[in-house]
Amino acid sequence: MRDQLLADLPVAERRLDLVGIPTAVLEGGDGPPMVLLHGPGEYGAKWLRVIPELVTAHRVICPDLPGHGASDAGEVELDAARVIAWLDALIERACASPPVLVGQIVGGAIAARYAVDHSDRIACLVLADALGLAPFQPAPEFGAALQAFVSKPTQERHDALWAQCAFDLDRLRERMGERWDHLKAYNLDRAGTASVAAASGRLMELFGFPAIPPEDLVRIAAPTTVIWGRHDLATRLEVAEAASVRYGWPLHVIEDAADDPPIEQPEAFLRALRAAVVTPEEVTA
Repeated sequence: MRDQLLADLPVAERRLDLVGIPTAVLEGGDGPPMVLLHGPGEYGAKWLRVIPELVTAHRVICPDLPGHGASDAGEVELDAARVIAWLDALIERACASPPVLVGQIVGGAIAARYAVDHSDRIACLVLADALGLAPFQPAPEFGAALQAFVSKPTQERHDALWAQCAFDLDRLRERMGERWDHLKAYNLDRAGTASVAAASGRLMELFGFPAIPPEDLVRIAAPTTVIWGRHDLATRLEVAEAASVRYGWPLHVIEDAADDPPIEQPEAFLRALRAAVVTPEEVTA
């Protein structure tokens, strides 16, 4: 299933040992580095609809988060400090210069917490429908679908959850074609793997559910941009709007998208991402 999902993507997969966590990393392209962090229960290949364009201008690095995808957390105790150290080690090993750090959902919360004390290590920060800007309080229908899928990941419950994650699931499936089938199959495989489910829950506990204190967020010195799906039911647009005003972060709203613009509206997401990117030269100028 993983091989089918990776087929024809312009990336190569390698394994890195990062602070004792065997990590699967997809890499491709040339240019300034860009690190993409996915959401809970996902994997680096979930960026499949934007990777082909991004590798034309960047060295793209898409890790599977600890315990996710093909990354094995093993016997390592996942705590916040180790996850931040894992990201720091990834940047040290995979990036020749400070990268653009893009984080979505729980990956966004991890990226934001990293930037609080490591802004000097990144060129800029992009938060896409990120958790951590407020306590996790999804819409009731989203929360019910999520809980049902986590408790018993069936095909029907997968589609019911994605009906909340996407603004128009039928259109998304039509546009993705066979790739949707591969994505769904791997989603179900990973959700049914006990170690992956445990790691996903742990990262949500550490980074997804609680809000990052405002006194920490204000310490982020790297240029920061927020990208949000207008119809996000996991974390409402109002959260992004409030953060934009409070911290002075530019906000790009993606129309006809819920909480996953990179997969539902890749062209619009790429336009917003291009507008957000700051190069290392611009940072030091």
